[in-house]
This record gives sequence, C-alpha cells and structure tokens, in this order.
Amino acid sequence: MTAPSLIPVILCGGTGTRLWPLSRASYPKQYLALAGDSEDTLIQQTQKRLRGLSGLKNPLLICNEDHRFIVAEQMRQIDAEPSAILLEPIGRNTAPAISVAALKAIEHGEDPLLLVLAADHMIRDEKEFLRVIEAGRKPAEAGRLVTFGIVPTSPATGYGYIEAENHIENTADKGLPIARFIEKPNRATAERFIAEGRFTWNSGIFLFKASVILNELKRLAPEIITSSKASLEKDIHDLEFIRLDKDAFAKCPNISIDVAVMEKTHLGTVLPLKAGWSDVGSWDALWETSDQDIDGNVTRGRVIIQKSKNCYLRSEHRLLVGLGIEDLVVVETDDAVLISNRNQTESVKNIVKQLETDGSPEGKAHRKIYRPWGNYTSVVEGSRWQVKRIQVKPGASLSLQMHHHRAEHWVVVKGTALVERNGEKKLIGENESTYIPLGCKHRLSNPGRMPMELIEIQSGAYLGEDDIVRLEDQYGRLDDLGTS
Repeated sequence: MTAPSLIPVILCGGTGTRLWPLSRASYPKQYLALAGDSEDTLIQQTQKRLRGLSGLKNPLLICNEDHRFIVAEQMRQIDAEPSAILLEPIGRNTAPAISVAALKAIEHGEDPLLLVLAADHMIRDEKEFLRVIEAGRKPAEAGRLVTFGIVPTSPATGYGYIEAENHIENTADKGLPIARFIEKPNRATAERFIAEGRFTWNSGIFLFKASVILNELKRLAPEIITSSKASLEKDIHDLEFIRLDKDAFAKCPNISIDVAVMEKTHLGTVLPLKAGWSDVGSWDALWETSDQDIDGNVTRGRVIIQKSKNCYLRSEHRLLVGLGIEDLVVVETDDAVLISNRNQTESVKNIVKQLETDGSPEGKAHRKIYRPWGNYTSVVEGSRWQVKRIQVKPGASLSLQMHHHRAEHWVVVKGTALVERNGEKKLIGENESTYIPLGCKHRLSNPGRMPMELIEIQSGAYLGEDDIVRLEDQYGRLDDLGTS
C-alpha cells in the first residue's frame, strides 16, 4: 500500500537576534552553518534529514521577501526543488503561515499530510527523529493534530511546555491526548513538571492532514482562513516565488498556531521525541549541543585556547586566542566581537535592540551582503568614497542600472567580466579595469564558468544604496533597493 503523500512545510522566518553578531536580520541563523563541522546550513539540514520518510514530496517553504534568494540558492545547493516558495509581505506568526501552506497544498484536490518544521532547529539523532515522525503518521492520518514534544533534559525555563493526559512513557509511540499548553514557567514550576513525567517541551513541530488543520482554523480562527485565501487569490508569481497579496495578508491576526488552534482543539496529540533536539536559541544552547573537548571548550575557526574551561570561541576571520578563561562566549566577525558570560547570552537580544535604536548598521547587516547574482563586501569607506569587493556567480548578471550621485572604478582580480556601458559591451580580464562615469547606464556580468571577483571604488557626493536606478533586471527586483 502506497503511503499518503507528506509535504514538509518549512517556516523560514525569524531573525535569531540571540546569536548576534553571527546571526543578523539580513542573514539570520537558519541560513548559517552552525551545527558541528557540517558545511550545511540549518535550513539545509532541516530538509536533508527528511530523506527516507515514506511518501515524501518536495518541500513548501515560507519566508520573507528579503531572504527569498538566499532560500532558493540554499535549496539549489542541496538539489532540493521546492514545490513553492511563499513570500510573506509582513510577519504574521505561524498560524497564518500554516494556513497559507495548507491552502496551497490542497489547491489541486489532494489532501496530503503536512510536516511543519522550523528552519533553524538542530537534531543530533536523525535516525530516531525519522522513526518518531513515521510513528506520528497513523494518528495524523486518523485526523489528529500531532505535535512532537521534546523529552526534557533539564528544568528549562526558556521553552513552553505541553502537558499530556498521562505519563509520557506510556505512549508506546501512539501518542497521548494533550491536556494543555503552558507558557514558559519559572524554575520551580519546571522542576515540578519534570518530576510529574507528563510534560514535554513544545518543539513547534507538527504533523497533520491539510484538511484537518484547515477545518480547525475555520472553526476556531475563521479570520485567518479568510485573509489567507484572499492573499493567495491575489498572489503574484515572480520567478520561482509566490508573492502573497500584502493588503489581504496584513489582515491576518498576528498569532501562533498554538494559540489559534492547539490550545483550543480537542484533536491534539503529543508524541515524545528524544533525538538531541535544540532550537539553537542562544550561544549557551549552541555550546551545550556541540562536541566539547576534555575541558568543555568548543572552538570554531582560527582559535587557540589554553588553560581554559567551558568556553565557546568562534572566529570568522582573525586569529582568536583564549588564555586562562572560563565560562565565556567569544564570537568574532569582520565588524563586531561579542564577549559574554555563557549564562548571560540570552541577553544578547537586548544589545541588538540597542544597536537598532542607535541606528548602528551592525545591528541588522553584515559587511558581506548576499544578492541573487552573488555578494558584495564593504571593505573601507570615507566621506566621499568607499571600496567594495564584488563576487559574481558564473552566468549571473547585475541589473542594468545608473547612478545620479556617484562614479565607479572596477578592477577585475579574478575571472573575466562582461561590462556594458551605454549599450557597448566589452570583456575585462584579470588586472584590467574600467570606469563607470556618473549617469552612465551600465551592467556587470560573469560570462565564465568560475566566480568572478572585482574591486569597486565608488566616489561621489552620495554613496547610499538607494542611489540606484534599475532599468532592467533578470531577478524581478526593479522596485527593490540595494547594490545589484
């Protein structure tokens, strides 16, 4: 008998501010390689660990518009072809996102199982994870709303809890009816929960039939269904993306699926999951889930550490040396360094808020900015000039554009560039340069099979990223701002 189809619904929202300075709004933690020595990012691991599930179909991903090209590129890197990438014009929490995904999943008359996953979770025991997910198929196919509760390893106060009607050891993989959801408790309450044996951490992982969750949303939160349908009916297909209608989607309540449905439904079932799960919610959590040396230290990048204990040290660029330190998190990037006691890393999000209030660029973006054609890095700047390193992927092109306030010099340092200036095209090789005067219509392309790199020197009265007039763009970004 063929297993019913199962569509992964991967929720890619969130900014991961507690993992600053590595995770930032322009490139949050789900798109970073954080787990062990793997080169795969968290979202790539989320998709790859599903291989082997019966009836598995192409994933459906939901992200914001700013990250659309990052999502598409990272799926291409692992040969995953999404059934759709839905773009939220505004963040509205998990209930509207799941509603839109379920409506999309049934649009051709099918009624698949939906496996809802966050893009930024870590699972150490993937074999056990798959086994428990498979065990959840039977109650889900029978019309239950299945959630997977993480078996607690400590009286954590940073997670919500799920109370089952009976002791969780009595499930035998059949699941237990849910008694209630509890918000993050204090430590004494969390200790009592663990002692009682009926409580698990709320993972935010769900498995249910598309029709069942839609019926419960219609019954318990009808305004979400109404707005979700309207946003899909007025959607715009843009390359491989589906842009939801902003006005319609904005009418959705900003509410989680837990509050909208799971806390009210009588169809909730919880299956305990013990597979080395972590939501990678802080640097301390990442330290706990990483392989440690004999002294409890975790190091990543160019790091030397001696006579130190229980530290997490990560270097993205420069040599980082730790001597005689304990219980510290030190994270170095090209424009910021975090030094924190491990027990204080939950407060990093407050620093990010302060940076945003102060208008500091380090609060939102790295110096390296990703675009669909490649990336650019701000190297150094003055009041009327700045230098960037630009890398263009094979076969990719920046938009045809012009600037009102700046001129540019380009020096190719790797590969070959195809430069278009006011309709004339010319190949520029390594160690060759060209000049783009103010007001010139120009485009940069990489005709080769290897990445092309150049140094761009900008000069002018105004160097902001909004001094770009896009005239043509193969990525449909004529209304976007930013280097392209």
